[in-house]
Amino acid sequence: MDAIMIRESLDIAHIAVLGGISLILLLFSAMASGSEVAFFSLTHKDIDELEESEDAASKRVLELLDNPDRLLATILVTNNMVNICLVIIVTQLADSLFLFSGVWEFIFNTVIITFLLLLFGEIMPKVMSQTKPTKMARGLSLLLKALRWLVYPLAFILIRTSSRVSRLASKNAEISIEELADAVDLAGTGSEEEQKMLSGIVAFGQTEVVEIMHSRVDITGIEYEASYDEVRRVIVETGYSRIPVYGDDLDDIKGVLYVKDLLLHIGKGDDFEWQRLLRKPYFVPEHMMIDDLLKEFQKKKIHIAIVVDEYGATQGLISLEDILEEVVGEITDESDEDEDKLYEKIGENTYIFDAKIHIGEFVRAIGYDEDAFADVEGHAETLAGLMMELKRDLPRRGDELESHGVKFFIATMDGRRVDKIKVEVNG
Repeated sequence: MDAIMIRESLDIAHIAVLGGISLILLLFSAMASGSEVAFFSLTHKDIDELEESEDAASKRVLELLDNPDRLLATILVTNNMVNICLVIIVTQLADSLFLFSGVWEFIFNTVIITFLLLLFGEIMPKVMSQTKPTKMARGLSLLLKALRWLVYPLAFILIRTSSRVSRLASKNAEISIEELADAVDLAGTGSEEEQKMLSGIVAFGQTEVVEIMHSRVDITGIEYEASYDEVRRVIVETGYSRIPVYGDDLDDIKGVLYVKDLLLHIGKGDDFEWQRLLRKPYFVPEHMMIDDLLKEFQKKKIHIAIVVDEYGATQGLISLEDILEEVVGEITDESDEDEDKLYEKIGENTYIFDAKIHIGEFVRAIGYDEDAFADVEGHAETLAGLMMELKRDLPRRGDELESHGVKFFIATMDGRRVDKIKVEVNG
């Protein structure tokens, strides 16, 4: 007995109606599938061209793209409803044409119909839309605008449900910064510089201004009452392009002097009132996150900020370059060539550190974990501060301290300030 036989008596009218409906549904399925690719494949250049165009179709495309969630929901609801109806109709059409035996009915209804639906209703229209997305989007914009209102109730339910599921999934998918940092370390791809940059990006949003600022003792400032000759001398000696100007002391910042503002007055005499060129200083709290400060720098179009504590006292200075260096690494220019490094490795496990180095940079340099000294560092932020916490007194030249397998030897002092520290790490 044949597996598939044509029925002896055929209802031609019934078959013609089912065949016509099937072709229409297949066309709608193809248009729905093609529109999904066409609309969501548009590039910024394509959208710019649509915005410049004045025709109605372009305006409809832009209107639909204004609410992409609703557009996608409309396409998905339409496509799935059409495909379900198409499978039902084609199954009835097959039953009207053929007699099946055994499992052949199942094979025909699942394998053959699914293949035809995928080929003509999914693959071919999506390939065509991918090649000319703008043309397809314009051509289907009117139909989608009508369907958007027709299937709105179902699309609304789909949007609300998917957004709620997305929120729940995002809550469950949250990972800590430490886990993300571990993932970067485990990836181990790319060069050492790329790894450092990835680590910098991960830690960027968790870094406070106080961790990377130039401390108060390292600020080069100009007295407000200084002569013009003195101002020029400081500029030449330091090479800085922006210099804070203070009154009685650094807690009384009057403004910031931009060297470029002096270019038109470079030949003026010593009686020139350079103070008139000062720009308003921008103050930031010491515990502000550097990603927030970067946004403020961009918004206000400034490159330097004065860091103050809760009492308004000047704690340090931070620049745009300092923030960028947290991601891309050290940025050097002509004025940096003669600057001393913050540390120097003089032996296999022996270093000479500048006492002002931040504790985070120090532990990275010696290969320790970020929180290696967390139990003893207290409120210290620099290596000099760590020495004070360890000794519980003012450190002096020649002091030797030890903690967590690291020996510290205070090598040089600058007055009462620790200058250089020799460090030996027990291998």
